[in-house]
Amino acid sequence: MNQLTLNHVLTALGGGRSVTAFFLVLARVSPLFAIAPIFSAKQMPIRVKGVVAVALAIGLTGLAMHGEHVPTEPTQVAGLIVVNVLVGILFSFAVAALLAAVQTAGGIADIVSGFSFGATVDPVNGNPGGVFSEWYAMLGVMVFIAIGGDAWEMRGLARTFTLVPLTKAPHIASLANAAEMSFASIFTSALEVAAPVVLALMITDVAFGMVSKVVPQMNVFSVAFPLKVGVSLLAVTATLPFLGGWMSDQIYTSVATALHAL
Repeated sequence: MNQLTLNHVLTALGGGRSVTAFFLVLARVSPLFAIAPIFSAKQMPIRVKGVVAVALAIGLTGLAMHGEHVPTEPTQVAGLIVVNVLVGILFSFAVAALLAAVQTAGGIADIVSGFSFGATVDPVNGNPGGVFSEWYAMLGVMVFIAIGGDAWEMRGLARTFTLVPLTKAPHIASLANAAEMSFASIFTSALEVAAPVVLALMITDVAFGMVSKVVPQMNVFSVAFPLKVGVSLLAVTATLPFLGGWMSDQIYTSVATALHAL
């Protein structure tokens, strides 16, 4: 029996180029289910992720193959798979940075308010975190769905096949620069979200410092802690209506940054 090459196997499956294109598209889609919001949720079983990934790859294969000459040589296919995985990772990470910033904002609010002393398990990603971190994580997912973030992901992913065809490779320097920008934006965006809470609690601490100087007999720590909790809750509640608009702008910026890098 003759030894089968990859080209023979793909041809036996019903057309070498179309099947090769399917696996290349699947390589670009797969990072979405490991990194990107919603699709990478731990509550979604791995089998379901696999089925959805295959379905998306089948739906996008026709778009990705349009006007492309897809090779079937094993070495070329292996290199293209690596390239498409890198493109998928960059795009997924750029979108995931948005919810990472929202959750980081919750962590900052936990630290300044004192909620970080009672850590709980975040139901979204399974990591331990404070009350505000858990709250912002769940709220971020809800707002992300409400503003159509999943649709933005699908449109952006489809757009990547126009900017970077299956048989082409982007510049590594631009990919690295985009990844660096996305990572750096996590902390700056988190500060933007948590700034009202931090400012309100800073003013509260200054006020209690002045009270401790005027009335040294007062046990400031026993009074300040519950009051800081109340102030932080009020500040978070007051800023929640603005979170949706901020996330809507940021999801556009994140997708645009990833696509521009390609």
